[in-house]
Amino acid sequence: MKPILRVENLTKIYPGSGIIKRYPVKALDNISFTVNEGDIFGLVGESGSGKTTLARCILFLEPPTSGKVYYGNLCLNNVPWYHWKKLRSRMQIIFQDPNSALNPRIPIRKSLEEGLINLGYSKKQRNDTIRKLLDQVGIPYNQVDWYPHEFSGGQKQRIIIARALSMNPKFIVLDEPVSNLDVSIQAGIINLLMDLKREFNLTYIFISHDLDLIAYLSTKIGVLKGGQLVEVGNAEDVLSHPLHPYTRFLLENPLSFHSKIQSVKTQSKETV
Repeated sequence: MKPILRVENLTKIYPGSGIIKRYPVKALDNISFTVNEGDIFGLVGESGSGKTTLARCILFLEPPTSGKVYYGNLCLNNVPWYHWKKLRSRMQIIFQDPNSALNPRIPIRKSLEEGLINLGYSKKQRNDTIRKLLDQVGIPYNQVDWYPHEFSGGQKQRIIIARALSMNPKFIVLDEPVSNLDVSIQAGIINLLMDLKREFNLTYIFISHDLDLIAYLSTKIGVLKGGQLVEVGNAEDVLSHPLHPYTRFLLENPLSFHSKIQSVKTQSKETV
């Protein structure tokens, strides 16, 4: 398969700050991995391991201290600021908290329109696209002028997914997209993400602290500990023959999400 993302020796160091000078913090240490087109690369690690920092550095929402990131053959380190607008449409991110991702003061129509306006869509094109997107994520179009507080957490995450899809991306980083949702709702969101992946031929980096969920979804797995990628490989190899003690620890001490996986599998069978 053709690589869509390549990360080489990525390091992120936050400088010391404050009245009392603190030592610099190395959040990421020499991270390297490749994601192929159509894959789901599962990135697993405990809280504070650097998962979200890595997600932000990959998309240059904050620049890495050193190392390189390639999208296809394009080195993102060398992209001038005025080209990022076009690149942002190809590379999207969905964060774990939908409440902080939606402006509470505007209806969801306006949230969904923002990217489409930047792409030069006419009003009719915007309305048609929004109608189609909401249908794809399971939100009735007659709710398009509702405000975020009128939706449940799961519905808001579906709206965030629709907004990401509005940019016609090929690559999406999913930063713990279901961790703030109830288990029953998580299953529906996961199934939606898998359906959309197949329909639009998307590539995902799926970030989670839950190895069970990563194992269920991923074709390739990276294990992050203390800012270091301690193990990376095909999902089957990592799960059946873990090489690093930390990976073995995660496998031997699951984070009680077995019921969620069973719920997802059951719901998937019922949907078929």
